[in-house]
Amino acid sequence: MSIPKTIVISCAGMGTRLGIGTTKALIDIDGKPLIIRQLELLKDYDDIRIVVGYQMERVIEMVNSFRKDILFVFNHNYKNTGTGGSFSLALPFAREMVVSLDGDLLVHPDDLRRVLESDIECACGGVISTDNPMRMITRKGEDGKIYGVGFSREEGDYEWTGLAQVRTARLTPGDRHVCDMLTPLLPLEMVEIRTKEVDTMNDYKHAVAWVRNGYKE
Repeated sequence: MSIPKTIVISCAGMGTRLGIGTTKALIDIDGKPLIIRQLELLKDYDDIRIVVGYQMERVIEMVNSFRKDILFVFNHNYKNTGTGGSFSLALPFAREMVVSLDGDLLVHPDDLRRVLESDIECACGGVISTDNPMRMITRKGEDGKIYGVGFSREEGDYEWTGLAQVRTARLTPGDRHVCDMLTPLLPLEMVEIRTKEVDTMNDYKHAVAWVRNGYKE
């Protein structure tokens, strides 16, 4: 039996780099808001917590139009905290394993399913594709698997995607970024996934094209 899981979607930020005046959770991705596309892939999970802040009323209204069983967590200090701050607010009374998912991230459905259907603790990396990415420093273990051993702006062969799955009891809350919370738990198995993160208008155009093309480049 799979380990009980809590899924946390952090979408409290303002999305200022995108420059369209709306939270990235609500941007239209080929006819559907990004947050709805995420929730469609999570239809089989019953403990989903969405951390809201900027334009929280709009996000709540949109989510409730799709599902009525989502738990909302409020980050009123969203201007001064990173993803780790939002993630930490959703941890109390979480299940044995917790999944971190950024609200501006599209994940290939097959890859998200592969992560969630496993019970491994992991940090997910992908092809480096954004400007000034947070990278994952990795090494190959004796078992042949790739492990993340650090995060860096300067080195690393994979881009940190923000998707991770770890045992809740091992996490110490913080207010910076999720990768800072994961650092004391390293090494973690690195699972390579296909994603599109929406930070800029160029990212947005690529994400829409990716979805329209059936998640193919």
